[in-house]
Amino acid sequence: MVALSTKIENLKKKQAQLRSKIISLEASEKSRERKKETRRKILIGSYFLEKARAENSYDDLVKKMDEYLSRESDRELFDLKTVESSHGKNS
Repeated sequence: MVALSTKIENLKKKQAQLRSKIISLEASEKSRERKKETRRKILIGSYFLEKARAENSYDDLVKKMDEYLSRESDRELFDLKTVESSHGKNS
């Protein structure tokens, strides 16, 4: 007959394996959701770009992006000027 301490150790190992599997499955689900959200953003952006071009309002869209975007790498995509940070060294 297996000692009680051995049974406890076996159950603890199974518990650790289950925790690990749960964490892995949760991470996979979060990854899938992030990919779906990214795809939604791409499709929404495509829609508004197409609409702006069809309505000859692309310049208006770029003006809105100028107000919205703060990261330099994002602003470069629209050939927007650099934004001066209000948290500069001289503040």
